[in-house]
Amino acid sequence: MNAALIANLRAQCGGPRDGALLRFSLGNALLSAGDAPAAAVELRQAVRFDPHYSAAWKLLGKALLATDDRAGAAEAWRQGIAAAQGRGDKQAEKEMTVFLRRVERDANDPG
Repeated sequence: MNAALIANLRAQCGGPRDGALLRFSLGNALLSAGDAPAAAVELRQAVRFDPHYSAAWKLLGKALLATDDRAGAAEAWRQGIAAAQGRGDKQAEKEMTVFLRRVERDANDPG
């Protein structure tokens, strides 16, 4: 099921429906399938299409964290928090703030 969904979404990339929502959906499906590196690529594309898409920033951070790119995840969440603040998306802002604090805390924890 997930492989068929991913194939269907990939087939639409580059076409008239290509955009932030398509790339977000593809990134989400890839992350759910365990392919965090490919998910990160698609989620980066989603935020290129729409830099104010806070949900895409949030998921990009999760994908980067899954690839052990803590600095990249933190930066994605910082960008996402700014996007969420700009849109008044308080819930996304709160969630990403928690994720950011956690990754920063873990980075500063010597062991």
